[in-house]
Amino acid sequence: MLFLKLLFRNTFRHKLRTGLTILGIAIAILAFGMLRTMISAWYAGVEASSAGRLVTRNAISLIFPLPLNYKDKIRQVSGVSIVSYGNWFGGIYIDEKNFFANFAIEPKSYLELYPEFMLSRAETDAFLRDRKGFIAGRKLVEKYGWKIGTTVTLKGTIYPGNWDFVLRGIYRGKDKTTDETQFMFHWDYLNETVKKTVPRRADQVGFYVIGVTHPDLASETAISIDRLFKNSLAETLTETEKAFVLTFIAMTEAILTVIQAVSLFVIIIILAVVANTMVMTTRERIGEYAVLKTLGFGGRHLAAIIFGESFVITTIGCVLGIALTFPAAKIFSESLSTYFPIFYVEPKTLLHDCVAATAVGLIAAVIPTYRAVKIRIADGLRRVV
Repeated sequence: MLFLKLLFRNTFRHKLRTGLTILGIAIAILAFGMLRTMISAWYAGVEASSAGRLVTRNAISLIFPLPLNYKDKIRQVSGVSIVSYGNWFGGIYIDEKNFFANFAIEPKSYLELYPEFMLSRAETDAFLRDRKGFIAGRKLVEKYGWKIGTTVTLKGTIYPGNWDFVLRGIYRGKDKTTDETQFMFHWDYLNETVKKTVPRRADQVGFYVIGVTHPDLASETAISIDRLFKNSLAETLTETEKAFVLTFIAMTEAILTVIQAVSLFVIIIILAVVANTMVMTTRERIGEYAVLKTLGFGGRHLAAIIFGESFVITTIGCVLGIALTFPAAKIFSESLSTYFPIFYVEPKTLLHDCVAATAVGLIAAVIPTYRAVKIRIADGLRRVV
């Protein structure tokens, strides 16, 4: 207890310098935590993917469709338990800045495949009954102030025209990794309209989502599906949902690399700030350390004092930085929910913060400790005189 009291008194002997150092550490930890959270948000879709789901698309590119009649053939493949399908719609709500994911889906089978989209029985029934109905995630509904029964008009880009939909259900995510910003409506409504306007684009789907009887059969089932359509006019590429999501992340790999590099650079900045403070502190107290040596205190006692002071500074700064991370993440999530629908501070991010602060506190005290331990008593006492 006496030693801790000594550490705190030494730490705040120069209040302004210590305060600015702690503030610098807090800001750096905040920046580090937000950058690591951003990386986690980038991979949120991967974490939310299921090992029991496969995605089948056109082997050339996702923008090329597949025939609707593939559905029955896929269902007959060994290992397949359920098949659903859908199209990326790409509609715009009022203005282009109001971007959110919107899909045309086969509702019954799709909701069975995605139990993490939690709807009440009444909402599910209302959605299934209404051909023009749609469901949307809680965050998306709250952002635009929609209510059950609200008519929402999307301006088509891939499918031209103004499309009216009625909100029939608001889904909630089963856990934190579930995207609550999606907009989903009936594929039949899209297909019936396309038959009247652009008949050649009717009865085509953008992707199939397939449930397998057991996750261990996913790879074998994917190969069987692709083999079934080999040398056809529309060959397929079937992969696990996780692999499918990773293909999109791979497109932004350079950005992720830069973010990771910046987060490491932030740690170097923290180290420089704390090391500078500890060097200045040690230089000012060389005389005191010489007196302690004269009284019989050894090198390990001086090391404990210097390392302890360094850890006190970094710990306070780390705690303050972590405390600021949560409100900052909330503000960031609300303002950029379009691009990061899943954005929250994970426990592993807090662990990274603590590890980084501990490493900084340890490394920053090494050189000052070495100088204090190695200085001769006579040389240190001259500074007292």
